Amino acid sequence: MADSPEKVVRDFCDAWARGNIEELMSFFAEDAVYHNIPVPPVKGASVIREAFLGFAKLMDKIELENLNVAANGNVVFTERIDNFYWKGKKRSLPVAGVFEVKDGKITAHRDYFDYSTWMNATGIPLG
Repeated sequence: MADSPEKVVRDFCDAWARGNIEELMSFFAEDAVYHNIPVPPVKGASVIREAFLGFAKLMDKIELENLNVAANGNVVFTERIDNFYWKGKKRSLPVAGVFEVKDGKITAHRDYFDYSTWMNATGIPLG
């Protein structure tokens, strides 16, 4: 029996701290969509992989801290603080994430955050 959608998402969020791109990608369906809402979406596991590698290469470490998680069927909502460790400093970004999970794999991952908060913290444009 496949893990519940909520467990899949919680495990995915926890995996960021380990920094293993193969582990992160194991959570995604091949045709998944990843959308940081302020920038255009990307589709397909290989393109999502490149987006995640972009974050991983920039940061010393990334940790996703779930504050609240709610699930309804295959949809999981997370209220998070995404912590980016970069150049010896911790930069925290409040994020609301919506995930869709089918057959134990993430098929859609949408993150909503304030782009100016990201830019003020890092100065790194996305997209």
